Amino acid sequence: MIDRVFIESKLSHIQTYSKELTDVLAYSDQEIKVDFLRLRALERVLQLIVDEIVDINSHIIRYGHFKAPEDFQSSFLVLAEHKIFPEEFARKIAPVIGLRNRLVHRYEKIDLDILLEAIRKNKEDFKEYVRYIFEFTKKLP
Repeated sequence: MIDRVFIESKLSHIQTYSKELTDVLAYSDQEIKVDFLRLRALERVLQLIVDEIVDINSHIIRYGHFKAPEDFQSSFLVLAEHKIFPEEFARKIAPVIGLRNRLVHRYEKIDLDILLEAIRKNKEDFKEYVRYIFEFTKKLP
């Protein structure tokens, strides 16, 4: 059974981390790039948000008895198949998993200009995700 309390707790964490992300993004790109602590804070907060999203997606898929995704990125498409959010949104937000992995595992050198542009451009996706998932939880028994 899908645990509404678990999911809503995770959503609350995402909202807190999103506020922290906004606080860091109040600085200019240059101020972030030259300040090790601001940059690491940005990276860590992004990681925390994505980790909470992965937990929520995995929980819904497992306890909703949905088909298992190929990977965490495709978990968004599984949820879209079940009308938890639109497929267009799923495709838009899914690449955040790869970004998180590149930051955490240092798979490749990160271009800070591209990173900052991507985060600034897509930070509202986290609020939209919270809204869709919250609406989903309201329909749970």
